[in-house]
Amino acid sequence: MRFMVMIKASADSEADMAPEEGLLLKMGQYNEELVKAGIMVDGAGLMSSAKGARVQVADGRPIITDGPFADTKEVIAGFWIWQCSSLQEAIDWVARCPIAHGQDRFEIRQMHELEDFASEGEGYEQHKKVEAELAAQKSGA
Repeated sequence: MRFMVMIKASADSEADMAPEEGLLLKMGQYNEELVKAGIMVDGAGLMSSAKGARVQVADGRPIITDGPFADTKEVIAGFWIWQCSSLQEAIDWVARCPIAHGQDRFEIRQMHELEDFASEGEGYEQHKKVEAELAAQKSGA
């Protein structure tokens, strides 16, 4: 099962404060553990919301709200994509995460797989085509 693990922002992360050297090392070691365990598929820290935008689409037109966003509890500061056997396994890995800048709040969400939906029809075939194109891009074909 794939999970997206979202790291919630804090006042420090929204101020674009760089992590201390020791913490940067601990996060790198933690990420290395995730990779060696076959858990981590992808991940990244995100710049502050001041460098982003929220977009709502109404009647086919974008309504843009430039950052920064006032409510940091709703802002994501980083993410991982993990491959875990269960939600509990993802929770157990989050519990081991070094805490940076007071970012001690995480959200874990299981990701849909194409097989979760109808396995026939034009929509399914379109998604299979996109899946194959992504795989080809990743392999450099």
